[in-house]
Amino acid sequence: QKSGLNLLFSLGAKVYSCETFWTLYDAIKPEDGSLVSVFEYGLTHPLNKSTIPLARNSLRKLRTIRHPDVLKLIDVVESDSAICIMTERVCPLPLVLSQSSSNVPRQREDWLIREFQLELSISPAFFNDSASSTHGNVRPNAVFITPSGEWKLGGFEVLSNPKDDISVIYTMGGLMPDAMACALPEVKKEGWSALKDLPVPASDGYALGLLLHAVFNPTHPPPPTAQPPHPPPQVSSRGAIPLSVFPSFKKLLNPNAKLRMSFKNLLDIGMAESDGEGHGVVVHNRLVKVCDGLDGFTLSSESDKASLLHRTLKESAYSFPPGFVSYRILPCLASAPGFGSASVATIVPLVLQFGKNIAPDDYGSVVVAPPVKLLASADCGTRIAFLDNLPDFAEKLDEKIVVDKIWPNLQTGFTDTVSVIREATVCAIVLLSPKLSDRILSNELLRHLARLQSDPEASIRTNISELVRKLEGHI
Repeated sequence: QKSGLNLLFSLGAKVYSCETFWTLYDAIKPEDGSLVSVFEYGLTHPLNKSTIPLARNSLRKLRTIRHPDVLKLIDVVESDSAICIMTERVCPLPLVLSQSSSNVPRQREDWLIREFQLELSISPAFFNDSASSTHGNVRPNAVFITPSGEWKLGGFEVLSNPKDDISVIYTMGGLMPDAMACALPEVKKEGWSALKDLPVPASDGYALGLLLHAVFNPTHPPPPTAQPPHPPPQVSSRGAIPLSVFPSFKKLLNPNAKLRMSFKNLLDIGMAESDGEGHGVVVHNRLVKVCDGLDGFTLSSESDKASLLHRTLKESAYSFPPGFVSYRILPCLASAPGFGSASVATIVPLVLQFGKNIAPDDYGSVVVAPPVKLLASADCGTRIAFLDNLPDFAEKLDEKIVVDKIWPNLQTGFTDTVSVIREATVCAIVLLSPKLSDRILSNELLRHLARLQSDPEASIRTNISELVRKLEGHI
């Protein structure tokens, strides 16, 4: 709890800080328990007094800008000592890059290309072209990652219209922490007023090139072109930048501002279907194709669904980023059976396969809950999909779910007209009996088993006898 502030959130651990400028905390909204982030600007810190207008400019822009690729503002708390900005839950890009695994280079490259050239290019292009504004602070500390792996742009401290002679980027741009690190050659040579004579996208385009280098080479120093005399980028400075992206990297860092690539140009090239240097790296990106397939899954034809499920997801189940699996793939797959497709027999095993690496705290809601709902279906194939895959997740079911959610629908299988359902239901009891209550075991279950001892199917009668012997210690 911050002294003197009536907070709308419960502040958690400190996540990151940008020198003395702002500090990022994890937080929770008490009213609904949702996870959020809080950016705190300390107004009383001696080193922050000169940059208070920048903090207020950032807040003003966040309040007025609504874009899917921009950091989402939820609420604000202001006092004489601090400005606390509550946003969607995010993590700073530098922290994510330092924690990401290097054991799956294809996964990392696909993710970085998709997010960098698709999502990160759209919002600055909007600022540059539609709003005629310069972001002026495109750098790793201004990029934030959501739990699902989406990139959101923040850092609006100097966002302004360069045509305005008193824009904050001219008067206070140099006060940003480490401002010259991402400043373009013209600014280093002539000062921030040099931006007045440049095309609007030129400044952000150059900073994007430096960001691209930092993203793919997080442990390397800035490329030589970032320092005077700012030579054009050479092949030796590529590092881990993919060959398909390197041509755009060189154009972003072109020493000639008039020839420098803009965000919009970068996006257009990435989305281009035609042949050309660097063309199509986004539209042909594996994660982009998966996202497109997931977004339109419920309306897709059965053949398109089968292609996504069998060829794309099943064959690459262990190569997707964890957040992408938890927040994009699993929710889509979990909702798909409700649309009554024949794909359910494939979807349920996929849900369980993707769920193997889900955190224990999320396993019940993300992985277990969707298959459990299948038991309420009247469709035989849907119920069989649950019963056939029960051995893969029965151990992770808690007693409350088994008693309250599974048993009421499971017991209807004992009287089902389809013998396959009746037999599968009997087999399921072997797995679930340790988690059934004494009342169910000694009363309701015994009545069902007694009835099934005269079932016309010999295999069911045999399974009943075996089940009774195994339950002797529980009844």
